[in-house]
Amino acid sequence: MGESEALSMRPVAGSAGGDETVTRKGFLEIVLRMSAAGLAVAAIYPVSRYIMPPESGEASVSSVVLSLKPTDLAPGTGQIFKFGTRPGIIIRTPEGQIRAFSAICTHLSCTVQFREDIGHIWCACHNGHFDLNGRNIAGPPPAPLTPFEVKVRGDQILVSRGAVT
Repeated sequence: MGESEALSMRPVAGSAGGDETVTRKGFLEIVLRMSAAGLAVAAIYPVSRYIMPPESGEASVSSVVLSLKPTDLAPGTGQIFKFGTRPGIIIRTPEGQIRAFSAICTHLSCTVQFREDIGHIWCACHNGHFDLNGRNIAGPPPAPLTPFEVKVRGDQILVSRGAVT
């Protein structure tokens, strides 16, 4: 046995008779395999979290007080607001009525917007159109927007779930 071979042979710690040995090559193979396994886990974990995101419950918000005042909303205009974790849209009709709806299009869940130039609610994703009552009037949306109840109290606008009465 040459001097280089003697250096490459070491007894395994904890072996009974010291008859089990690990070569440098064997040790490097073990380290390389453990490194490859660690790299695989480091690459697979974020991909799996992206594909299967954690479940997040819907915020239990049933009403919100908007930061804008009734006087901030001119007739024939609209604005997006946050209703829990989802967007809502509030509009003031040309006649002065204030209405609010879910701003989630019923076609593919895109966010709708109020367009002053056409005078109604519009979804940019697939050119869906909704009237000022939230009913779908053109394009692919299969159902109307979900209405919210609007109450004006002094300088505050309160928007809550439920049908507009």
